[in-house]
Amino acid sequence: MLPTYVIFLREGIEASMIVAILLAYLSRIGQRDHFREVYLGVGSALVAVTGGGFAAYFLMTRYSGSRTQTILETCTYLIAAVALTYMTFWMQGHSRSLGEDLERRSEQAISSGSRWSLGILSFQAVVREGLETMVFTLAIVFSSSSQASTNGQSRVLIIGAVAGLVTALAIAVSIYRLGRRINLGRFFRILGVTLMIFAAGLLADAIQNMQELSWLPFGRQVLWDTQNVLSEDSALGDVLHSFVGYADRPTVLQAVVWILYLCVSVAWFVRRNKKATKKPVAA
Repeated sequence: MLPTYVIFLREGIEASMIVAILLAYLSRIGQRDHFREVYLGVGSALVAVTGGGFAAYFLMTRYSGSRTQTILETCTYLIAAVALTYMTFWMQGHSRSLGEDLERRSEQAISSGSRWSLGILSFQAVVREGLETMVFTLAIVFSSSSQASTNGQSRVLIIGAVAGLVTALAIAVSIYRLGRRINLGRFFRILGVTLMIFAAGLLADAIQNMQELSWLPFGRQVLWDTQNVLSEDSALGDVLHSFVGYADRPTVLQAVVWILYLCVSVAWFVRRNKKATKKPVAA
C-alpha cells in the first residue's frame, strides 16, 4: 500500500498541479470557456494510460514463470528507476518556473486561435505523468512477493493508489484556491528523497533478476539470510521489499548497487538543492 500511495501521490500531484495551474490562469484572464478543452485533454490521457497499463500487464503475465517474464520485469525495473531519478531532478530544477512556463504556453495556445491547443497541452502533461505511473505501478506489482495472495495484494495496491490520488486531488484544490502560498519546492524535495530510496530498491531487484539470468555472473555471494527472522513473503517483508528493496538473501552486488546509487543520487540532490537555495540570496 505504501509504495503505490507514494507513487500515485507524487504523480497525481504533478499532473493535477499542472491542470490546476492551467485552470487558475484561464479563470484569471476570463477564459473559463476553455475549461472544456482542458477537461477533454485530461480525460483522453487517462483513457490512453489506463488502456496501455492493462495491455502491458496482460502481456507480461502471459509469460508468467518464464525467462521472458523475468526479462520484461528487469526492463520494467530499470526503466522505472531511471524515470524516477530523472523526474525527481527535473522537478527540482523546474518547480519554481513551472507555473510561468505553463501560463506562457497557455497564452500561446489561446492566441493561436485553435481551441484544441489547450486540450493537447493538458493531454501531454497528464499522459506523461500517467505513463510514468503505469511503469512504476507495474514495477511495484512485480517486485511484490509472488507468494502473497493475488486478490489481497491487488486490493492493498488499489487502496494505496486511491488514497494517493485523493490526497493529490486535495492538494491540487489547495493549489487552485491558494496559488503560490503552497511551498511546492519543499514538498517535492522531501518526496524526491523518498522516491530515490524506492528507485534504489528497484535497481536491486533488477540486479537480482540479471544474476538469475546469468547476465551478471559475479558478486553473487549471499551477505545474510534472514528468511527465518523477516521473510520477503511476510506482510512486513513484502512492504519493505517493494518500498526499499529489502531482501532476506541479498547478494554482494545487490548491496553495492543499492548503497552506491543511494549515496550518489541523494548527495547530488542535496547539493543541487543547496545551490538553488543560495541563488536568490546572491541576487
